[in-house]
Amino acid sequence: MGQMNSLDLKNAGSAGLPFSGVFLLRALSRRTAKNGKPFLVVEVGDRYGSFTFNIFEDSEIFYLLQNVPMATVLLLGGITETFNDRFSPRVQTLQKLSQKEAHDRGLDRDLYDGPNESVESLRKELDDHIARIGHEILRKTVIQALADVGEIFFSNTAAISMHHAYRCGLLEHSVHVTRAGVALLPAYSFVNADLAIAGMILHDIGKALEYRGDGAYERTRAGMLEGHVVLGFRIVRKAALTVGLEEDLLLQLEHIILSHQGMPEYGAAVLPSSPEGVFVSLVDNLDAKMAMVDRAIANVPNNAEFSEKIPGLENARVFRGDRSDTTRK
Repeated sequence: MGQMNSLDLKNAGSAGLPFSGVFLLRALSRRTAKNGKPFLVVEVGDRYGSFTFNIFEDSEIFYLLQNVPMATVLLLGGITETFNDRFSPRVQTLQKLSQKEAHDRGLDRDLYDGPNESVESLRKELDDHIARIGHEILRKTVIQALADVGEIFFSNTAAISMHHAYRCGLLEHSVHVTRAGVALLPAYSFVNADLAIAGMILHDIGKALEYRGDGAYERTRAGMLEGHVVLGFRIVRKAALTVGLEEDLLLQLEHIILSHQGMPEYGAAVLPSSPEGVFVSLVDNLDAKMAMVDRAIANVPNNAEFSEKIPGLENARVFRGDRSDTTRK
């Protein structure tokens, strides 16, 4: 067979078909079987999704995968299979490729995921939302914070998995949160629109420093030790002090950053306790969950009505139905 992507493989399911495909290494963990022997749980993926497979110590591939960095390009071959109703192929061959080699051989076309909209249009929309902020110093705070972080804000991921976990995912998520929030603001006149828009744009800015990678991502040292909520608080505070944002507005903007995760168990430093804090937290959660639904629907195999379990949706399975005119793929 020709090269297959992750969705092709899931459509093949347990058919026992031979396959060959090129994927990015996304995660690798070492486990111990009941018999005491070690094995690897390997997650690989492309722009259509991801899947996992196990490699045991008696396989040469077990040793080929030792100390392989994330986002390594892997040429895999094997047999399509399922395990516990989940696609889990039997991988029999593995070759590591450089990104240049994969590109030169024309094997990287479907490797890298990204927004469904153009980055240029997302950046233009972000600028338009910034221009909506009528309070001059608050607007300058947003501009200064983005300038301090630099281009990484526009190219980095918004997560390792879950939602917007791809190139420019942080930009897409920030714009979509702001887009949805701007549409909802007229229904809640008691919410300070300028403050809410600034908070929606900046709520995840710390993720620019929390993650690193290209196609597959991991946390930076700062991301591990502080996390994006604290990093974002520091970025925003520095920018606000630079441009002279008044103390009361700074306190309220900082509260949005510190509380946008909603609950302490989800990473919030404090509970949302202002109209703008509650508003931004809810719209952020809405966009994150709908992004999970979007990707889940796009990656449902042709022979299935429901997606695999989605951890970020309390392990719900998403119903695809007939969405030929609305799905992103």
